[in-house]
Amino acid sequence: MKIERHSQIIRLINQYDIETQEELAEKLNESGFQVTQATVSRDIRELKLTKIAKPGGGSRYAVLQSVDQEMSKKYINVLKASFQSMDLAQNILVVKTVSGMAMAAAAALDEMRFPEIVGCIAGDNTIMCAIRSADEALLLMEKIRKMLDNKNE
Repeated sequence: MKIERHSQIIRLINQYDIETQEELAEKLNESGFQVTQATVSRDIRELKLTKIAKPGGGSRYAVLQSVDQEMSKKYINVLKASFQSMDLAQNILVVKTVSGMAMAAAAALDEMRFPEIVGCIAGDNTIMCAIRSADEALLLMEKIRKMLDNKNE
């Protein structure tokens, strides 16, 4: 039950801008998990969640990434150097890369630990990423687009 609850917490904080433990408890209760604020507090600590600033002000919960910023930039650079295109087939994200670069790009995606990705399979120039749902696949596609389009990386 705890593992399922933790998984749902990750899904919720990735889907919504949750600012308080009370908000998170409410969303969990709506999802069928009967929790108290004390349980949510323990879950936040165990999952190592942190609060990050929202662009318009305020803050929200997010997963504390274990990948340091320098490594993250390297992974993004690998994706930028190899990326050709991407498309969706339901909950499968298909990424086309420069010939011979799919394995490196898939390893970069794995190391970036996107919560939406269940796993990646790479060939020579194609990566298939299994995503938890079609909706999360759309969200991930947008995250990757923004990351690749960001000129500051």
